[in-house]
Amino acid sequence: MAKAFKFELVSPERLLVSEEVESVVIPGAEGEMTVMAEHAPVMSTIKPGVVTVKPVSGNVQRFVVFGGFADILPSGCTLLAESAVAVQDIDRADIARRIQEAREDITDAKDDASRTKAEQFLHQLTTLEGAILPA
Repeated sequence: MAKAFKFELVSPERLLVSEEVESVVIPGAEGEMTVMAEHAPVMSTIKPGVVTVKPVSGNVQRFVVFGGFADILPSGCTLLAESAVAVQDIDRADIARRIQEAREDITDAKDDASRTKAEQFLHQLTTLEGAILPA
């Protein structure tokens, strides 16, 4: 049995998870990472994606996050998300709105760096949409 550690998922609106878990898969800016007890200390930015939480109770939970950062310590992990919602509560209209806003950001970009950042965000959103929403 894997060793447990404290995990918290916090959005500006509320605390979504605060419990002992066996592992958490986080969509880090440099790629997905699995966090387990006694993980080396790391701070990472989070890209839009799915956080998969495996609590000690065994009932796997999945949350969609739209950016933020994770603070990982050997004793626990805190993920501060810009926005987060349980996968089962995802609203197709909300994803479509975010995609449209990202397209507008590309059009409105004042320089190449801003345009590139907006294009990357749009790509992440469309990938996320395909991964969690049925056609």
